[in-house]
Amino acid sequence: MIILGIETSCDDTAAAVVVDGNKILSSVVSSQTDIHHPYGGVVPELASRKHIESIVPVVSEAISKSGISLKQLDGIAVTQGPGLIGSLLVGFSFAKGYAYALDLPWIGVNHLYGHINSVFLEPDSPPFPFAALLVSGGHTAIYYVKSYRDIELMGQTRDDAAGEAFDKVAKMSGLGYPGGGVIDKLAKEGDPEKIVFPRTYLNKSEFDFSFSGVKTSVNRYIQTHQEEYKDMIPDIVAGFQEAVVDVLSYKIVNAALEKRCDHIAIVGGVAANSRLREKVTHDAGSKSITVHIPSLHLCGDNAAMIAAVGYHYLKDGYQSDINDDVYSRAR
Repeated sequence: MIILGIETSCDDTAAAVVVDGNKILSSVVSSQTDIHHPYGGVVPELASRKHIESIVPVVSEAISKSGISLKQLDGIAVTQGPGLIGSLLVGFSFAKGYAYALDLPWIGVNHLYGHINSVFLEPDSPPFPFAALLVSGGHTAIYYVKSYRDIELMGQTRDDAAGEAFDKVAKMSGLGYPGGGVIDKLAKEGDPEKIVFPRTYLNKSEFDFSFSGVKTSVNRYIQTHQEEYKDMIPDIVAGFQEAVVDVLSYKIVNAALEKRCDHIAIVGGVAANSRLREKVTHDAGSKSITVHIPSLHLCGDNAAMIAAVGYHYLKDGYQSDINDDVYSRAR
């Protein structure tokens, strides 16, 4: 089955063509980072307007690069939620009309399930069952994955997502937006043990997260060291990153141990963080647990992962209705 995937949940307009849920023929992502950078975060209204401008050329480019014709498509998968309502509506409405015009089956899918299924776009994909850590700008959660569609939520953040904390710390440190990449790079120049920030584990036997505390601690440190903090930024972000990574690694390794599974997947935009990849691989390896992480281009929002999860729904006979709508929060 050849599936066209469409993703517009936040500020990236993406389209991809994927075969049988695991072979990418094309993947196109149009980023809006330069548009939102001056504001220090995503402006929903601007994001929606840019999606409207980009959706047709992005889908057309994905079809062109795939080397197939529209007649060869077997179905369409599109992000239904969670995300920004205005952004979601652009892709979702486009997919409805496109599928109707081409007389194709279509399915609205969960953006988070897309991230989890991104590991199956790699040759070294984990066998079922496995524990998955999803870390992105808007979501931080642990799942027990029993099949492509049978996914159990084990725990999630009670306040800020890890990626959100990275962005806010970068902003308060004067590093701009987005913060994940610049903190990852700058932390390599700092000493993570020079400034120790709190690790919030909540209940160590459970799998919920909280990152508002460490974010507030960084802000308080900067406010109380106004004269010298700029020279200490590498050490500050290194200490902050280590605090976040320690908690993420501890929780996902213990989730795998509780479920007695030998495999872990790390997905989502923050999965691109080099320290997180290193720390989880080390900690899981000490427990004889293998770690599976998508390539960097599959960590961030993309449409290939949406096509991947949509394939399994369409193959099993699931389809969306013309009256279906988007949703902002995960169901």
